[in-house]
Amino acid sequence: MAYPTVSGPYGLVPVKMVSGTPYAGVTRLYSIASGYAANIFKGDAVKLVTGGTVEVDTADAAMTPIGVFMGCTYTDPNSKQKLFSNYWPTGTVAADAQAYVVDATDVLFKVAVVSSGTTIGDLALTDLGANVAGVQNTGSTATGNSAVAISDTSATTNTLPFRIVELVEETKNASGGYTEALVKWNAGHQMSNTTGV
Repeated sequence: MAYPTVSGPYGLVPVKMVSGTPYAGVTRLYSIASGYAANIFKGDAVKLVTGGTVEVDTADAAMTPIGVFMGCTYTDPNSKQKLFSNYWPTGTVAADAQAYVVDATDVLFKVAVVSSGTTIGDLALTDLGANVAGVQNTGSTATGNSAVAISDTSATTNTLPFRIVELVEETKNASGGYTEALVKWNAGHQMSNTTGV
């Protein structure tokens, strides 16, 4: 039987809770600073910064996220109309900008596995329960979707941001490697960190 293939990374997609119950779509609104000069794509990790706004949290081994960006709303500076968008366009001037963020600590996210950049890699059954770093890639301004992924190199390092909870059977490659995983926040999540912002 031919399995579907994963053509590239697509960001962090909330699918269910650690308990196994379905993810109900719950998000929390956080402000985005007017003029914030970076794109934020649907599926990117974000962090809370001093001043109470969110910014992109670069997916790597040193992440300190508040959650995952699912889109935003703001008044377009040109049309003066309220917009709902999959991504935050860099430098947008809007005093009412707000991000929809999945900030619960017990959500499992489906994510692609890469060997580097956007090159799809794979994990083995022996990687289950291990920790991995995130991999930051540039998302698409056409779709608004992220290209964040996780590394195919796992470790026991307790400071790595993601824990591999499940491996996705449906997209195993021809060699039997798992090209997608379900992960949870492991270390550094701002809701679990006792140090404030």
